[in-house]
Amino acid sequence: MSTFHGKVAAVTGAGSGIGRALALGLARRGARLALSDVDEVGLAETARVARTLGAEAEAARLDVADREAVKAYATAVAGRFGFVHQLYNNAGIAFSRSVLDSSYEDYERVFAVNLWGVIHGTKEFLPHLIASGDGHVVNISSLNGFMAQGQMSHYCTTKFAVRGFTESLRIEMLAANLPVRVTVVHPGGVKTNIASAALARARAAGLAVTGEDEVRERVYNEKLLKLSPDLAAETILAGVARDEPRVLVGNDARVVDVLVRAFPVAYQRAAVALGRRLTAAVRGRP
Repeated sequence: MSTFHGKVAAVTGAGSGIGRALALGLARRGARLALSDVDEVGLAETARVARTLGAEAEAARLDVADREAVKAYATAVAGRFGFVHQLYNNAGIAFSRSVLDSSYEDYERVFAVNLWGVIHGTKEFLPHLIASGDGHVVNISSLNGFMAQGQMSHYCTTKFAVRGFTESLRIEMLAANLPVRVTVVHPGGVKTNIASAALARARAAGLAVTGEDEVRERVYNEKLLKLSPDLAAETILAGVARDEPRVLVGNDARVVDVLVRAFPVAYQRAAVALGRRLTAAVRGRP
Protein backbone atom coordinates (compact mmCIF):
# COMPACT_ATOMS: atom_id res chain seq x y z
CA MET A 1 0.00 0.00 0.00
CA SER A 2 1.17 3.52 -0.73
CA THR A 3 1.93 5.70 2.26
CA PHE A 4 0.30 8.74 0.65
CA HIS A 5 -1.34 8.07 -2.73
CA GLY A 6 -5.11 8.09 -2.38
CA LYS A 7 -4.91 8.62 1.38
CA VAL A 8 -6.99 11.32 3.07
CA ALA A 9 -4.74 13.69 5.01
CA ALA A 10 -5.95 16.48 7.32
CA VAL A 11 -3.47 19.31 7.85
CA THR A 12 -4.04 22.12 10.35
CA GLY A 13 -2.24 25.44 10.02
CA ALA A 14 -2.10 24.87 6.26
CA GLY A 15 -2.23 28.54 5.31
CA SER A 16 1.52 29.15 5.45
CA GLY A 17 4.92 27.85 6.53
CA ILE A 18 5.39 24.18 7.31
CA GLY A 19 1.65 23.54 7.03
CA ARG A 20 1.48 24.81 3.46
CA ALA A 21 4.65 22.92 2.53
CA LEU A 22 3.22 19.71 4.03
CA ALA A 23 -0.02 20.18 2.10
CA LEU A 24 1.81 20.66 -1.21
CA GLY A 25 4.19 17.79 -0.50
CA LEU A 26 1.21 15.55 0.16
CA ALA A 27 -0.48 16.85 -3.01
CA ARG A 28 2.56 15.87 -5.08
CA ARG A 29 2.34 12.39 -3.57
CA GLY A 30 -1.28 11.93 -4.58
CA ALA A 31 -2.99 12.44 -1.22
CA ARG A 32 -6.52 13.81 -0.85
CA LEU A 33 -6.43 16.88 1.34
CA ALA A 34 -8.54 18.39 4.10
CA LEU A 35 -6.83 21.70 4.84
CA SER A 36 -7.60 24.14 7.64
CA ASP A 37 -6.32 27.38 9.14
CA VAL A 38 -7.62 30.57 10.75
CA ASP A 39 -5.97 32.52 7.91
CA GLU A 40 -8.56 32.13 5.17
CA VAL A 41 -6.54 34.03 2.56
CA GLY A 42 -3.41 31.94 3.02
CA LEU A 43 -5.48 28.77 3.23
CA ALA A 44 -7.25 29.50 -0.04
CA GLU A 45 -3.90 29.98 -1.76
CA THR A 46 -2.58 26.68 -0.41
CA ALA A 47 -5.69 24.87 -1.65
CA ARG A 48 -5.42 26.57 -5.04
CA VAL A 49 -1.82 25.48 -5.55
CA ALA A 50 -2.59 21.97 -4.31
CA ARG A 51 -5.32 21.68 -6.94
CA THR A 52 -2.94 22.81 -9.68
CA LEU A 53 -0.79 19.86 -8.63
CA GLY A 54 -3.73 17.58 -9.32
CA ALA A 55 -4.84 17.03 -5.74
CA GLU A 56 -8.36 16.92 -4.40
CA ALA A 57 -8.28 19.64 -1.74
CA GLU A 58 -10.99 20.94 0.58
CA ALA A 59 -10.30 24.04 2.66
CA ALA A 60 -12.11 25.23 5.79
CA ARG A 61 -11.46 27.93 8.34
CA LEU A 62 -10.76 26.28 11.69
CA ASP A 63 -9.66 27.57 15.09
CA VAL A 64 -8.06 24.50 16.67
CA ALA A 65 -8.52 26.06 20.11
CA ASP A 66 -12.30 25.68 19.68
CA ARG A 67 -13.13 22.16 20.83
CA GLU A 68 -16.64 22.03 19.40
CA ALA A 69 -15.44 23.42 16.08
CA VAL A 70 -12.75 20.74 15.83
CA LYS A 71 -15.28 18.04 16.72
CA ALA A 72 -17.64 19.21 13.99
CA TYR A 73 -14.77 19.54 11.53
CA ALA A 74 -13.49 15.99 12.08
CA THR A 75 -16.99 14.64 11.53
CA ALA A 76 -17.38 16.74 8.38
CA VAL A 77 -14.04 15.61 6.92
CA ALA A 78 -14.84 11.95 7.53
CA GLY A 79 -18.27 12.45 5.98
CA ARG A 80 -16.86 14.25 2.96
CA PHE A 81 -14.05 11.80 2.16
CA GLY A 82 -15.36 8.57 3.68
CA PHE A 83 -12.13 7.95 5.62
CA VAL A 84 -9.35 9.92 7.26
CA HIS A 85 -5.95 8.24 7.20
CA GLN A 86 -3.47 10.90 8.31
CA LEU A 87 -3.65 13.86 10.67
CA TYR A 88 -0.96 16.55 10.77
CA ASN A 89 -1.48 18.68 13.89
CA ASN A 90 0.67 21.57 12.72
CA ALA A 91 -1.15 24.77 13.78
CA GLY A 92 0.81 26.78 16.33
CA ILE A 93 1.67 30.24 17.60
CA ALA A 94 4.58 31.77 19.48
CA PHE A 95 4.84 34.47 22.12
CA SER A 96 7.80 36.07 23.85
CA ARG A 97 7.76 37.46 27.40
CA SER A 98 9.53 36.62 30.63
CA VAL A 99 7.63 34.61 33.22
CA LEU A 100 7.67 37.66 35.49
CA ASP A 101 6.10 39.89 32.84
CA SER A 102 3.61 37.35 31.49
CA SER A 103 -0.07 37.32 32.38
CA TYR A 104 -2.13 34.19 32.83
CA GLU A 105 -3.95 35.20 29.66
CA ASP A 106 -0.65 35.04 27.75
CA TYR A 107 -0.21 31.42 28.79
CA GLU A 108 -3.82 30.52 28.13
CA ARG A 109 -3.67 31.96 24.61
CA VAL A 110 -0.60 29.93 23.60
CA PHE A 111 -1.76 26.78 25.40
CA ALA A 112 -5.15 26.95 23.66
CA VAL A 113 -3.59 26.64 20.20
CA ASN A 114 -0.32 24.76 20.68
CA LEU A 115 -1.40 22.16 23.22
CA TRP A 116 -5.19 22.04 23.30
CA GLY A 117 -5.25 22.30 19.51
CA VAL A 118 -3.16 19.14 19.29
CA ILE A 119 -5.29 17.36 21.89
CA HIS A 120 -8.54 18.45 20.21
CA GLY A 121 -7.36 17.30 16.80
CA THR A 122 -6.03 13.99 18.06
CA LYS A 123 -9.08 13.16 20.17
CA GLU A 124 -11.62 14.02 17.47
CA PHE A 125 -9.83 12.45 14.52
CA LEU A 126 -8.51 9.34 16.29
CA PRO A 127 -11.68 7.22 15.93
CA HIS A 128 -11.69 7.99 12.19
CA LEU A 129 -8.00 7.10 11.88
CA ILE A 130 -8.62 3.78 13.64
CA ALA A 131 -11.61 3.09 11.39
CA SER A 132 -9.45 3.66 8.30
CA GLY A 133 -7.32 0.64 9.23
CA ASP A 134 -4.19 2.57 8.23
CA GLY A 135 -4.00 5.68 10.39
CA HIS A 136 -1.15 8.01 11.26
CA VAL A 137 -1.03 10.90 13.75
CA VAL A 138 1.76 13.43 13.16
CA ASN A 139 2.10 16.02 15.90
CA ILE A 140 4.44 18.96 15.39
CA SER A 141 6.46 19.78 18.50
CA SER A 142 9.71 21.73 18.17
CA LEU A 143 13.38 21.84 19.02
CA ASN A 144 11.86 23.59 22.04
CA GLY A 145 10.18 20.32 22.89
CA PHE A 146 13.48 19.15 24.37
CA MET A 147 15.41 22.40 24.83
CA ALA A 148 14.06 25.33 26.83
CA GLN A 149 14.68 29.01 26.07
CA GLY A 150 14.27 32.13 28.15
CA GLN A 151 11.39 34.48 27.27
CA MET A 152 9.67 31.47 25.67
CA SER A 153 8.15 29.60 28.62
CA HIS A 154 4.68 29.64 27.04
CA TYR A 155 5.88 28.07 23.80
CA CYS A 156 8.37 25.66 25.41
CA THR A 157 5.79 24.39 27.89
CA THR A 158 3.39 23.50 25.08
CA LYS A 159 6.03 21.89 22.92
CA PHE A 160 7.41 19.76 25.77
CA ALA A 161 3.80 18.76 26.49
CA VAL A 162 3.10 17.86 22.84
CA ARG A 163 6.08 15.54 22.96
CA GLY A 164 4.81 13.80 26.11
CA PHE A 165 1.24 13.59 24.82
CA THR A 166 2.36 12.12 21.50
CA GLU A 167 4.71 9.57 23.01
CA SER A 168 1.97 8.46 25.42
CA LEU A 169 -0.42 8.08 22.49
CA ARG A 170 2.08 5.93 20.61
CA ILE A 171 2.46 3.63 23.62
CA GLU A 172 -1.33 3.27 23.82
CA MET A 173 -1.67 2.46 20.13
CA LEU A 174 1.08 -0.16 20.37
CA ALA A 175 -0.32 -1.70 23.56
CA ALA A 176 -3.82 -1.96 22.11
CA ASN A 177 -2.50 -3.14 18.71
CA LEU A 178 -4.55 -0.47 16.97
CA PRO A 179 -3.83 0.44 13.31
CA VAL A 180 -2.56 3.95 14.00
CA ARG A 181 1.07 4.95 13.78
CA VAL A 182 2.24 7.98 15.75
CA THR A 183 5.05 10.44 15.04
CA VAL A 184 6.28 13.47 16.97
CA VAL A 185 8.21 16.04 14.94
CA HIS A 186 10.86 18.39 16.32
CA PRO A 187 11.71 21.11 13.77
CA GLY A 188 14.63 23.42 14.38
CA GLY A 189 14.71 26.91 12.91
CA VAL A 190 12.41 26.89 9.89
CA LYS A 191 12.03 30.05 7.84
CA THR A 192 8.38 30.85 8.60
CA ASN A 193 6.61 33.98 9.83
CA ILE A 194 6.18 32.64 13.37
CA ALA A 195 8.45 35.25 15.02
CA SER A 196 6.95 38.19 13.14
CA ALA A 197 3.44 36.88 13.74
CA ALA A 198 4.15 36.65 17.46
CA LEU A 199 5.16 40.32 17.54
CA ALA A 200 2.13 41.33 15.49
CA ARG A 201 -0.10 39.33 17.83
CA ALA A 202 1.34 41.17 20.83
CA ARG A 203 0.64 44.52 19.19
CA ALA A 204 -2.88 43.48 18.25
CA ALA A 205 -3.53 42.47 21.85
CA GLY A 206 -2.53 45.96 22.99
CA LEU A 207 0.62 44.78 24.75
CA ALA A 208 3.60 47.07 25.07
CA VAL A 209 6.18 46.14 22.44
CA THR A 210 9.70 47.19 23.35
CA GLY A 211 12.90 47.61 21.41
CA GLU A 212 14.07 44.36 22.98
CA ASP A 213 11.06 42.60 21.47
CA GLU A 214 11.94 43.95 18.04
CA VAL A 215 15.58 42.88 18.42
CA ARG A 216 14.44 39.40 19.43
CA GLU A 217 12.32 39.20 16.30
CA ARG A 218 15.35 40.13 14.20
CA VAL A 219 17.50 37.52 15.97
CA TYR A 220 15.03 34.81 14.98
CA ASN A 221 14.44 36.01 11.43
CA GLU A 222 18.09 36.77 10.65
CA LYS A 223 19.99 34.18 12.70
CA LEU A 224 17.82 31.23 13.70
CA LEU A 225 14.99 30.61 11.23
CA LYS A 226 16.99 29.34 8.25
CA LEU A 227 15.65 26.02 6.93
CA SER A 228 13.15 26.27 4.08
CA PRO A 229 9.62 25.02 4.85
CA ASP A 230 9.77 22.82 1.74
CA LEU A 231 12.83 20.99 3.01
CA ALA A 232 11.28 20.70 6.46
CA ALA A 233 8.14 19.16 4.96
CA GLU A 234 10.16 16.72 2.85
CA THR A 235 12.01 15.58 5.99
CA ILE A 236 8.72 15.12 7.85
CA LEU A 237 7.04 13.18 5.04
CA ALA A 238 10.08 10.96 4.62
CA GLY A 239 9.89 10.18 8.32
CA VAL A 240 6.17 9.41 8.04
CA ALA A 241 6.86 7.07 5.12
CA ARG A 242 9.42 5.23 7.25
CA ASP A 243 7.06 5.16 10.26
CA GLU A 244 9.60 6.96 12.40
CA PRO A 245 8.28 7.67 15.91
CA ARG A 246 10.47 10.78 16.22
CA VAL A 247 11.61 13.08 13.43
CA LEU A 248 14.27 15.75 13.92
CA VAL A 249 14.13 18.46 11.27
CA GLY A 250 17.28 20.42 10.49
CA ASN A 251 20.90 20.16 11.55
CA ASP A 252 20.27 22.53 14.45
CA ALA A 253 17.64 20.20 15.91
CA ARG A 254 19.95 17.20 15.55
CA VAL A 255 22.93 18.98 17.12
CA VAL A 256 20.93 20.46 19.99
CA ASP A 257 19.33 17.08 20.69
CA VAL A 258 22.79 15.58 21.22
CA LEU A 259 23.99 18.51 23.32
CA VAL A 260 20.96 18.53 25.59
CA ARG A 261 21.25 14.80 26.15
CA ALA A 262 24.96 15.15 26.96
CA PHE A 263 24.67 18.33 29.04
CA PRO A 264 21.13 18.50 30.43
CA VAL A 265 22.00 21.27 32.91
CA ALA A 266 25.03 23.02 31.41
CA TYR A 267 23.21 23.75 28.14
CA GLN A 268 21.07 26.33 29.96
CA ARG A 269 24.04 28.62 30.67
CA ALA A 270 25.26 28.05 27.13
CA ALA A 271 21.85 29.17 25.84
CA VAL A 272 22.18 32.43 27.79
CA ALA A 273 25.64 33.09 26.32
CA LEU A 274 24.51 32.27 22.78
CA GLY A 275 21.49 34.52 23.12
CA ARG A 276 23.69 37.43 24.14
CA ARG A 277 26.05 36.88 21.22
CA LEU A 278 23.24 36.71 18.69
CA THR A 279 21.60 39.83 20.10
CA ALA A 280 24.90 41.73 19.95
CA ALA A 281 25.43 40.61 16.36
CA VAL A 282 21.99 41.82 15.30
CA ARG A 283 22.58 45.15 16.98
CA GLY A 284 25.83 45.50 15.10
CA ARG A 285 28.07 45.22 18.13
CA PRO A 286 31.18 43.01 18.08
